[in-house]
Amino acid sequence: MATVVENKELFAAVQMSGVFEDSKTFPDLEPVKSMTEISRNFNKAKRQLGFDIKKFVNENFEPKLQIKEIYASDKSIGPENHIHGLWNFLTKSTPNHSPDSTLISLPKPFVVPGGRFQEVYYWDSYFTMLGLIVSKKYELVENMIENFAYLIDTFGFIPNGNRTYFLSRSQPPFFSLMVKLLDTFPSVKKNKDYLPQLLKEYDFWMSKRAIKMPGGEILNRYYDDDASPRPESYKEDVELAENAAQKPELLFLNLRAACESGWDFSSRWVENPDDLGTINTSEIVPVDLNCLLFHLEKMISEISPEKHYAFEIRAESRKKAIEKYFWNDEKEFYCDFDLKQEMPRENLTLAGVFPLYFEISKKEKAEKAAEKIKNEFLKKGGLITTTTVSEQQWDAPNGWAPLQWMAFVGLKNYGFTDLSEKIQTNWLTLNEKIFATEGKFTEKYNVSSEETTGGGEYPNQDGFGWTNGVYLAMKHGGLF
Repeated sequence: MATVVENKELFAAVQMSGVFEDSKTFPDLEPVKSMTEISRNFNKAKRQLGFDIKKFVNENFEPKLQIKEIYASDKSIGPENHIHGLWNFLTKSTPNHSPDSTLISLPKPFVVPGGRFQEVYYWDSYFTMLGLIVSKKYELVENMIENFAYLIDTFGFIPNGNRTYFLSRSQPPFFSLMVKLLDTFPSVKKNKDYLPQLLKEYDFWMSKRAIKMPGGEILNRYYDDDASPRPESYKEDVELAENAAQKPELLFLNLRAACESGWDFSSRWVENPDDLGTINTSEIVPVDLNCLLFHLEKMISEISPEKHYAFEIRAESRKKAIEKYFWNDEKEFYCDFDLKQEMPRENLTLAGVFPLYFEISKKEKAEKAAEKIKNEFLKKGGLITTTTVSEQQWDAPNGWAPLQWMAFVGLKNYGFTDLSEKIQTNWLTLNEKIFATEGKFTEKYNVSSEETTGGGEYPNQDGFGWTNGVYLAMKHGGLF
């Protein structure tokens, strides 16, 4: 078995030709013959005069998971009913497909984000599940958790999404939080049922993504073992490398590592916010990732009598290291840690709310962080992602549902109820305003001016899984 991505000459020729406006389209197509036969035909056809590469692609590949119909939105039923009805449209099962497809089969149905994203995505799915629980789609939540357990058992970790070209990277490890959701609705499944998978995921992060800190502590970073252009953004990566100061292999690795973070892309990962070519994700230790791994360690300690003591110690050690390395005294906020400079970075990003969400922060630091959120991040439509305005989609003026949720809950944890509810009100109001005019929920929003949002490598997508989930969860006060 070999996918089209592995035929490097054909793949590069199609991606660089501009046959498809979106670079993700081609690797997601289904080969109608074996890739061995397609490769053989390509090697012959490319030498012929007048070879038409677009025609060749159309004859040898077809869409499989693309949305073929348009969802007919009815604004009159209101945003909540819209979402309750939309879940069925966004629910997919892995179809029968060629063994040479990039698609990875999953045993159970799952919810996709929508738009160009017609496969399951790791961290998206947690926030989608919040809404599925409000909609009482408990079996679907269980199915999705089962799928992620299957991926861990099959590959040793949860990839970015169920595509073979994602098998070199993961995404923010929310699996332990997904498993914790089983406590919020009637389920025969229990947290301890997933202990083997939780341990395997932990082993992945500790063996593949561990980094030694200046004081000798072991924390974790986002990374990727593949130093080649991303198949789903091949043309963009190749063209960026032509003008970047760093070597192409390092550039590609840093781009991929940023994709593992879910924040692709952001000033958070670059030295110069105006130049993506200065990206240096692998030299940054992220505060959000280490808070998520703290939760994973705590959960393992709680559900495993045999490993309770060892993982309780690990969690406490990580908690101390989070306070030590990520608190920026000057900025009075939690910031990522710069390995080269051996100090917290200056960037203010909403990753800094994760210590509040997981109740790691001391009360006095939480108070300062809350003040910073109120003064620097809060806008008419919710929270900006970073305080830096750039052309990247994970920067101001954009706001994203998952980060609104983490801040909303994190601030509530420390009793900052007024600020938490202000974020809730501003975000829900913006969501409802856009729905009233356009009949949809989108991937991200311009929270500063409430106008069209943008930035990044592709247009704003609608659907949209995690926005739907957070809207319903916030609308119901975060209580199931």
